[in-house]
Amino acid sequence: MSALTEVRVPASSANLGPGFDTLGLALGVYLYCRFRIASEDLVRVSGRDTASIPAESENLILKTAREVAGAHGRELPPVYLEIENEIPVGKGLGSSAAALVVGVVLADRVLDMGWDEHRLLDEAARIEGHPDNVSAAVLGSVTTAAIGADGVTRAVRLEVPRAFSVAVVCPDYELSTLKMRAALPDRCSRDDAVFNIQRATLLVAALLKGNREAFPVAFEDRLHQPYRSPHVPGLDAILKLRVPGLLGCALSGAGPAVLVLYETGREDAVHAVAREFEKAGCQSEVMFPHLDRTGLVVKNVSQQ
Repeated sequence: MSALTEVRVPASSANLGPGFDTLGLALGVYLYCRFRIASEDLVRVSGRDTASIPAESENLILKTAREVAGAHGRELPPVYLEIENEIPVGKGLGSSAAALVVGVVLADRVLDMGWDEHRLLDEAARIEGHPDNVSAAVLGSVTTAAIGADGVTRAVRLEVPRAFSVAVVCPDYELSTLKMRAALPDRCSRDDAVFNIQRATLLVAALLKGNREAFPVAFEDRLHQPYRSPHVPGLDAILKLRVPGLLGCALSGAGPAVLVLYETGREDAVHAVAREFEKAGCQSEVMFPHLDRTGLVVKNVSQQ
């Protein structure tokens, strides 16, 4: 018998409009992994976008695990790693954050460090550089997070009413996160900062209370979407879209996917978003994942 560890990590959507680098939402689309100590590194990949998931030395999960081990004065032994991916890669749905989380879990389990989910989250956020995606991936549901002056991540999970549903509309191309970060200005005005603070706090309150009247104002943003929209044809029209049942839309992370919040049962509102991409000359995939309310799942299994 050889011990295996199974890990399930949800996709995530970051920013949610005004909550740049702080708000995140977990989606019911998953990265599944199984690993154990082995005589040599071996990575097997299946599922979606496998051509974008390198094996062995360049695999992000293994690179992350080695980085974590090295940061704590340890050396990672060779491992056998199975990856089954459902998360679209390069679309702003937290595929790299999910891999980072698995890498941290792998290092923790293989090196027997005994970390709880908050320590796992803190390690992943340190590597990622911002806590929004990894907080949602680890804790599930909607999260708000910040990295303190001490370098430690504090994250709070919010319960969202079931009257609100989420969908994702993915255009048929990828965008570089580095390129989309480079599109942002180094500074913003006080008016823009106040604008976003107002809407980010309004959004959190509206999600907690299920208040429909706060939308779509609560999704408005001046810090990142106006600068990224030239790279996402159709985004301007989508952010201005007003149809029955649609609460609001936001560029998911660095894009190009768009997160759609809508009233449960009004899937027609989501298809209206997809039509805006079509008008801009882009084919898109419409996904209806549930809001993942569990987050990271880790369990030990046995293998004959």
